[in-house]
Parts: sequence; structure tokens; C-alpha cells
Amino acid sequence: MLTYLQDLTLRLAAGAMRLDDSVRQTHGAWLAGQQRGDGGFAGREGGSDPYYTAFALRGLWILDALTPEIGQAAAGFLRGRLDRREGIVDLISLIFGAAICEMAVGAEVIEEEDGGWVDNVAELLESLRTDDGGFAKSPEGRAGSTYQTFLSVLCLELMGRQPQRVERVLEFLRSQAHPEGGYLEIRAAKRAGVNPTAAAIGTLKTLGAMDRVDRGTTIDFLSEMQSDEGGLTANTRIPFADLLSSCTGMITLVDLDAGDAVDIAAVRRYAESMQADGGGFTGFALDHVADVEYTFYGLATLALTV
Repeated sequence: MLTYLQDLTLRLAAGAMRLDDSVRQTHGAWLAGQQRGDGGFAGREGGSDPYYTAFALRGLWILDALTPEIGQAAAGFLRGRLDRREGIVDLISLIFGAAICEMAVGAEVIEEEDGGWVDNVAELLESLRTDDGGFAKSPEGRAGSTYQTFLSVLCLELMGRQPQRVERVLEFLRSQAHPEGGYLEIRAAKRAGVNPTAAAIGTLKTLGAMDRVDRGTTIDFLSEMQSDEGGLTANTRIPFADLLSSCTGMITLVDLDAGDAVDIAAVRRYAESMQADGGGFTGFALDHVADVEYTFYGLATLALTV
């Protein structure tokens, strides 16, 4: 049975196959050109890290441009990070990236003899559990984060684990649902957001609990987030669309069999408008620098709307 990440990546790859060859080649070459000498990928500043490396690998994979050379080099970079004390986000990204390297080019990052490392990661993630049943963003956190819960559940799934007390996770997600549709990121938030909504639905799908989704209010909420630009905004207070919200919103609508709840052609035009000269995507209208994270979001959005 496919994991959530495998299923999503294969669906995006199938959609990306329908893109024009020039689009695939331009962005594939741009992503490949972002690989550093150490095998990793970086953001707009600083050196290589697992977070951006995972996004670059996912983008290359859905374009069928993740060559054995790129994958093996990236695997070497990620393998070199196993003994470092990573932040939670980089640690989860390392596991995502490792899964892609193994699935795409057969390069093992976390080998069988690293079982103790996997146990330690699972224990660390469980230590982030909060009284509300979710996962916090840091060991000091007192309230669960919908997005962190999503990442943690996906990470555990990739390691062949499930969260302890699954029913408590489901109770947490139920408590994050906004009565007018969508989900909150943290319980103190006043407004639902596209990204926490996508995280909640993704977690429910991973845990096989899609029957607990209030489909009608969720679909209505997401469709209302489409802006005049064509893309989706992060929430009702943000006046402009962005690629992250457009991507995660479309993934969620497709998972709910409701892709046509928004103007798909307009979403596609918006994503196309975020393409940078020479390859890569920027994040929103006032952004002028492409990076690997937004390039993945742009490609994924095109793959879902082609």
C-alpha cells in the first residue's frame, strides 16, 4: 500500500507528464542546476539543508528529471546529516528526501542497521505530543499545531510507524475545525487557513479517516479563497494569492473529489504567471526570486490543473 507521499508524488508525476516538453525541460534543468557541490540544495540564502533538498528532489521526480547522478549525490548529502542534531523541520525533511532517493533511484539513506536512529526519531516526534492530542512545533510547545501534526504523521508513516493514541490525533483535528469551514493552525487562531486545512485533510487521509471530514464546509471554504488573480489566498485577511496556498488548496480539493469547485483554468494561469525567466517559480506577485520550494509548488499546481 502506498504512503501518502508516494501516492501524491505519483499523481503529480502523472499530471506533469501532460505539461509541454519545453516547460518540463526548462524547470527540470533549472532545478538540476541548483544542486550544490555537496549534493544538497539550498534556499535563497545559506548552504544546503534537508528542507530545500527534499523540495528539489520532489520537483525533479515529478518531472522525471531526477537522474541517478543527482539522486545519489543528494542521498550522500542526506546520509551525512544523520548524525547531526537537526531541527524538527529539517529532520522530517531528511526523512522525506531519503524516501524519494530510495523510491526514485534506489539510493538508501537510512539503512536497515539504522533502526536505532529510526526509533530515536519516532520517540522524538512522540515527545512533541501535547495534551490536546496534536504535535507541537517544538519541545517547549504547549498546544498542538495542525501543520506539525501533519508532518509528524507523514514522517512516522514513512518510517513504518503510526502515532500513538491515534484517536487523540483525530480528536485534535476535530477541535481544530472552524465552524464556518476550514481548519485552524493553532487553537488560539481566529481564522481558518488554506494550509492548515490542507494539513488536516492530509492527516485524516493518511490515517484512513476521511469519513470524518465535513466535506461541504471544507470545499466551500477553499473555493472562497480563490482570488481575482486566479490563485488561492492563505486566509480571508490576505489580499493576494500565493503558490503555496494555491498548491495545497488544489491538492485538498482533488482529494475531496472537488477540483472543479474553483476555476481550474484560472488557477493554472496564475501558476504559469509565477514562472521566472530562465526557469523556477516565484512565490507570489511581488516576489521576484525563484527558489526550489516554490518551484515545487508551481509544478505541482500545474500538474493538478493541466
